[in-house]
Amino acid sequence: MSGQVRAAGAPVAPDVGAAPGEGRPLLSLRSVRIGIRTRKGAREIVRGVDLDVAPGEKVGIVGESGSGKTLTVLSVLRLLPDPPIELLGESIRFDGDELSKMSEKALERVRGAGIAMVYQDPMTSLNPLLRVRTQIVETLEAHGFSRDAALARCREVLLQVGLSDVERVERAFPHELSGGMLQRVMIAMALSVGPRLLIADEPTTALDVTIQQQILELVEDLQRGTGMAVIWVTHDLGVVARLVDRVAVMYAGRIVELAPTRRLFSRPSHPYTRALLGSLPHRDAAHRRPLTQIGGTPPDPSRLGAGCPFRPRCPVAVERCAVEEPPLLDRGGGSRAACFVEPELWP
Repeated sequence: MSGQVRAAGAPVAPDVGAAPGEGRPLLSLRSVRIGIRTRKGAREIVRGVDLDVAPGEKVGIVGESGSGKTLTVLSVLRLLPDPPIELLGESIRFDGDELSKMSEKALERVRGAGIAMVYQDPMTSLNPLLRVRTQIVETLEAHGFSRDAALARCREVLLQVGLSDVERVERAFPHELSGGMLQRVMIAMALSVGPRLLIADEPTTALDVTIQQQILELVEDLQRGTGMAVIWVTHDLGVVARLVDRVAVMYAGRIVELAPTRRLFSRPSHPYTRALLGSLPHRDAAHRRPLTQIGGTPPDPSRLGAGCPFRPRCPVAVERCAVEEPPLLDRGGGSRAACFVEPELWP
């Protein structure tokens, strides 16, 4: 659809993504670019991500598979599979320190103690040949705990994540535990050194619905009890609706909308966000309606043409969208969206 577009406002200042009312962010990403190495050079697949996370804040990163969510969070602790994936630039700061240029030895002190990660599949993250106790204790000893203190802390964190049969769990090998118990072990290991930021990369995807609910409640309780910040990466908007303060929506390797959770669900400012919300079932069975489908397929971020990457799938695209990719524009209420067409003009 083409036509006139109301003035969409000026691009946001460099502090895009800053949590309102906060001082220095705990984590700050600026123009983060990630590429895949080829014979002809690096092709960008994450294209200039700006995001701040305040101390104690809960931020969700959502989007379809291939949007760049996982690569973005892996880049924080330089855990990208290099080669062929490499960090091209620019700045990743944690508590004021630049991580992207930090030595490996210094970065080891940040991993676990400052920032901890929980992954989607604990079976590929835990060593299958070592008992649970050994893996948690080794993590603690690497951060300066004595053997006795590490053993005591191991039992403490296993209890903290709801594993009451501590003696059996700490003696077990990973294959002897269920998926839900393994994910609790991974969370216990992540929390053992007392991180200030927990990054959870789709940790409930491989679990059944009941266990998913338990893990979500566990993370909520732990966040309240410790005050740590949380980044929750998921493709499930239903999860972030209850878990986070702000949501970053990613598409084709960049953030296309960033907004407080309640604002995003009530007044989405990007057509892609609206389409994602339309695909969610509603609780009110008396007013059931067909779920929205997003036509077409997501583009390859490394092979984008001119204009907005969402344009071929967008019901509100205008002529300008074919030649220019929109920056994040202020939509009010703490919301920013990469769209030239204001929501008031959507059909």
